[in-house]
Amino acid sequence: MNARTLYYALVVGLAGFLFGFDTVVISGANLPIKELWQTSDWFHGTFIMSMALWGTVVGALLGGYPTDYLGRRTTLYWIGVLYLVSALGSALATDPYIFSFFRFIGGLGVGASSIAAPTYTSEIAPPKHRGRLVALYQFNIVFGILIAFISNYLLQGVGGANDWRWMLGVEAIPAAAYIIMVLGVPQSPRWVAIKKNDNEKALRILERSSSAQAARQQLQAILDDNKKEQTDQKPVFSRKYSYPLILAFLIAFFNQLSGINFILYYAPEILEKAGFAASESLFSAISIGGVNLLFTMLGLYLIDKAGRKQLMYIGSLGYIISLSFTAYGFYFDASAGFKLAFILLFIASHAIGQGAVIWVFISEIFPNKVRAFGQAWGSGTHWVFAALITLFGAVFISVFEPWQVFAFFAGFMVLQLLFVAFMMPETKGVSLEDLQKQLTKFDSNSTEINETYATNTGS
Repeated sequence: MNARTLYYALVVGLAGFLFGFDTVVISGANLPIKELWQTSDWFHGTFIMSMALWGTVVGALLGGYPTDYLGRRTTLYWIGVLYLVSALGSALATDPYIFSFFRFIGGLGVGASSIAAPTYTSEIAPPKHRGRLVALYQFNIVFGILIAFISNYLLQGVGGANDWRWMLGVEAIPAAAYIIMVLGVPQSPRWVAIKKNDNEKALRILERSSSAQAARQQLQAILDDNKKEQTDQKPVFSRKYSYPLILAFLIAFFNQLSGINFILYYAPEILEKAGFAASESLFSAISIGGVNLLFTMLGLYLIDKAGRKQLMYIGSLGYIISLSFTAYGFYFDASAGFKLAFILLFIASHAIGQGAVIWVFISEIFPNKVRAFGQAWGSGTHWVFAALITLFGAVFISVFEPWQVFAFFAGFMVLQLLFVAFMMPETKGVSLEDLQKQLTKFDSNSTEINETYATNTGS
């Protein structure tokens, strides 16, 4: 793997670190803010807890435009600015409305980063290592989640009743570092060649990470593919792209119907209900972040070896087992340790399956010409359901028994297993241009669809 390509992927992946930190840091501020402003469950769920996610939905749905027109790198820079503004504004907020506004700003950064970062990395990575390099984004997300849990624990009590301000404001430090580092990353050569029509600049970027001959061959493949696409000017929401659109929707839908954001956002509260004391619940939340990081590293190692589909099989089975036994533990009032063990198994299943695969898979299945908007479709779907689940999370915890919530998520994971078995193609080791030919060539009314499924799923 070329060192320069790895460096670019690592820097861009830091957008994922800020994503993970910003998403989960609210869990430590959840209860202190609720007590400070004495908000109702509905207000707390709608504004305090889920406002960042509604910003994420907007950022994801609209993020395809700057990613496509301004470029992947330029968009990533402004994402860093949004994180910085959000961290400082949230920490200094004087009422729940100002607080919610700045959390919304951070959400815009999260949503846009889930488009620009995987898109950029998939376009600079060689096919052999694409899964691993794009998955660095997910690794950074879970690393950010772990650091947020640790940071919340260490900052508990610092500043007295205002410790939550320190928890939220400390994000400004990595945000500023990221803004500086991303300035040293070049634009995507595919974007430069296709959107800016600057073949010489695209070739110079490609030559930074490969030999002159390999760079010329890769540029020619990009240009040839673009030439074919220009003869068929179809928008992303057209019949031609129906297969990748369906795949992106379903993998994003099932990602959130696993309950992952519900557990991450409400981890301390769920652990208190499991039987841990308030101080123990914050410490135990660190174990969730640790397991998440460990198994994400394993997924990172396996994604280009075992492939995306095999990891999704492992994750789906792990989801079903862990969620079912967590529901069992709450229903029969099992020990706190029993419940925590299966919650950690759930986190491990997510990390090695959906967590490792989703951003890689969505970034691969759309053609160069519509990749940013296809990524926006998949990311937007992911964040709409994440926001809905987080919005209703505070109510779920108050109205329903915990075992009912976990049983609900377990049922959807059975459906995910069927999706993996009968619909999901394997994409490892295939160039983006070859994947385009496989996933967009068939007519949905012809028998060729069966041949495509058979080829891509290995059935």
